[in-house]
Order: sequence, then C-alpha cells, then structure tokens
Amino acid sequence: MEATVELRQYFKALRLSPMLATLPERVAYARGNKLTHLEFLELLLSDEVERRSHGALAMRLQKARVNHDQALEHFDWEAKITLDRDRLKALIGLDWLEHRENVILTGPVGVGKTFIANALAHVACRRNKSAMVIKAAQMFKNLYAARADNSLEKELIKLISPSLLVIDDFGLEKLSPEQAHDFYEIISERYERASTIITSNRHITEWVNLFDDSILANSALDRLAHNAHQMIIEGESYRKKKGTMRTNM
Repeated sequence: MEATVELRQYFKALRLSPMLATLPERVAYARGNKLTHLEFLELLLSDEVERRSHGALAMRLQKARVNHDQALEHFDWEAKITLDRDRLKALIGLDWLEHRENVILTGPVGVGKTFIANALAHVACRRNKSAMVIKAAQMFKNLYAARADNSLEKELIKLISPSLLVIDDFGLEKLSPEQAHDFYEIISERYERASTIITSNRHITEWVNLFDDSILANSALDRLAHNAHQMIIEGESYRKKKGTMRTNM
C-alpha cells in the first residue's frame, strides 16, 4: 500500500514521517493477522515509541561521550583483577545514582577503572539519566580555555548539570590554584544534587597532597567522600589483556 499525499502530509505535520518507512510492512502484517483498527494503531505507535526511545538513547550516549566499547556486556568477569564483584553488581543497580551518591574507583594503571566508570555511565544513559564522561586533564584544559573567552560559567554548568559526571584519571598531576578552586566548585555544586564517579591511580588518602590549600582540599574531599562507594581494584593490567586478546583475534 502506498501512502497518499494527504496521509504523508498528516504524518509530516505530526512529526511522524519516519513511520512511513515501515507502514507498508505493518499494513501487510495487520491484514495477514486480521488486526482490528485499534490493534493496528497500537502497533504503529509502538514502533514509533521504540524508534524514539532508541534515538533518545543514542543522543544521550553521544552527549555523554561514553566509550561504546566499554559497556557491561563487554566486561571480562574472568579478568585477573581483585575487586569486590558483589559491590560492583550492586553499583550496576544504580541505587546510588538515585540517592545522589558518589563512586570512587582507585587502583594501579590498567586494571579497568575507566572501563567500569564508562560502563556505569552507559547504564545510566540506558536508564534515561544524563551523563558526562571526561578526563580530568581535559576538564581542566576546557576550564582554562573558558576563562580566556569569558565562557567559564557556561563550561561549569556543563559539568554541574548532568545526573552523572565521570572524572577519569584524577590526580595524575598536582592541581594549580585555579584547578583546585574549579574542582571544589564542581564538587560543592554537585554535592547531594547529582552523582560523581572519579577514577584515580592514587588512593584517596593521597588526594589532599594534590592541593596547595589544605582547607580547600578537605572541603572538596569531604563532600566527595561523604556516602561515597569506594572500590579499590588491583591485579594484572586489564587494558593490556584486552589488547592482547585483540591481537590474537
């Protein structure tokens, strides 16, 4: 069945034009299964809801800058790393996100901290939550550039507004006074309003030394660590193992 010009105009006016692509198939299905008019309408609308849901998810993932390869379905549960797997499975439930709590993942290079953080952000997007994943170095670089063109407030809002903010590789270098102040402001504004995941090669007890101002450091870290779910990951380099697996494939 070909849609009439009038029908196409109606679909366009209602912003339902994508339904036209599957309309002939659905008409044939309805006739073959002798669907009532209401059942046929329900089928069409169900297709559109699913299409929009997939589109919205793709948009959230793109905006979040999530690494699509680092999703839970790709996680190697047999990897030779030491972590509390029961706690990780609990984190996947996202109760902590609903309660606006934080997650801190620490451990040596390559054990999967970034992978897990990305995977949790991926789950959040699937649950209709806004997220943003960013390297700490890139975050501070963006804020520095924003100061130069007077867009600092706009850049801070990008970091403060998501339901979940993932700051990856925090603490690789000591913070400048400006970086320390920006970090404090971000954590302070998100405190008990939204959740933050931070990954770091340094244990959280070492983070105070990254700041020149111990008062500012303690103020930021107290808010960050309050009711935070802390997980230490140790073992072989997960990244190295994944690289080896790709080489052997």
